[in-house]
Amino acid sequence: MNRELSPRLARDNRPLTSFSTSWRRSLADIGPIVPGLLLSSAVAIVAVATARLLSGFAPIPGMVIALVIGIALNPLARRQSFQAGIVFCLKIILRWAVALLGLRIALGEVAALGLTTAILVIVAMVATLAAGFLLARLFALERAYGALAGAGTAVCGASATLATSIVLPDYKGKEMDVAFVVVAVNALSTLAMVVYPLVCIWLGFDAQSAGIMLGATIHDVAQVVGAGYAVSETAGNTAVIVKLFRVFLMLPLVLVIGWLFARRAVATSAVNIPIPIFAIVFVALCGLNSVVAAFPTLAPTFALIKAPLIEASTWGLLIAISALGLGTSLSAIAALGWRHVATVAGTTLVILGVVTVGLTVLR
Repeated sequence: MNRELSPRLARDNRPLTSFSTSWRRSLADIGPIVPGLLLSSAVAIVAVATARLLSGFAPIPGMVIALVIGIALNPLARRQSFQAGIVFCLKIILRWAVALLGLRIALGEVAALGLTTAILVIVAMVATLAAGFLLARLFALERAYGALAGAGTAVCGASATLATSIVLPDYKGKEMDVAFVVVAVNALSTLAMVVYPLVCIWLGFDAQSAGIMLGATIHDVAQVVGAGYAVSETAGNTAVIVKLFRVFLMLPLVLVIGWLFARRAVATSAVNIPIPIFAIVFVALCGLNSVVAAFPTLAPTFALIKAPLIEASTWGLLIAISALGLGTSLSAIAALGWRHVATVAGTTLVILGVVTVGLTVLR
């Protein structure tokens, strides 16, 4: 009797054994990621807390603080135990965080800008990206650095720089280049928040023109808000909408950059140019965010889902940029030199010049 039951019990236990084996394999896969993920998350949490403490007298974005703290902890993060988690943050979490940015954009607000303003913003962004490539070539820098500087300046600072880094090929010094652009763009954006409103007054722009100028030229959202509402409520509202339009254009800009770099690889292989999955999700969420507005009955439910996803996107970007800092050597950044600074400064002046001239001509 027992001999007859034993094979049957063994067969019945196979699913349990299989599940146990799969669970152990999953833990084995996840285990190496945990230390680096926890360290990156801890840096992000400390950065947010620090940003809140400093907000009263030094409004420094949490992303910049996270990057600085991460760089300071680079000697610790060099340990092999942290490497898998840092790579996971930069390869997986970053992609999904960027994809979720689509929930922040509604096409109706973008359409309200008008065709003339939209064309001006697009022309300025294209010129800025082109300037990034040209300046990088002029200063004998990596072509990819020109893409990072151009995209970070043309779109939205840290988020666009990180999104662009996804589609760029790996090269020596890439992490340092990304970190440098994030820091440089934020510094220039903070300076612009103070100076650009004065430029608008000097040029005699009305509130709407000032809002377009500020929203189309300042890199980071926080500084756009600060500069716009410092002029007037109308200027602030316009600046935010123009800025959202630039964020919406992040997807096509990143895809174009990816295509430009992938085209060379295709010339020597049969591989097709891939469309990043995060880009498809970005567009889908942007469309969903726009469509739901037409159905008031769905809006409350969608809002309950949307809020935590936007929060997840914010934290995902913070964790990713913390990981970027952890993988970046301060001495390596310091060694980059004036050519890197000149490239970012040059792209900043290009977008400012194109938008200002365009608004002056159109007045």
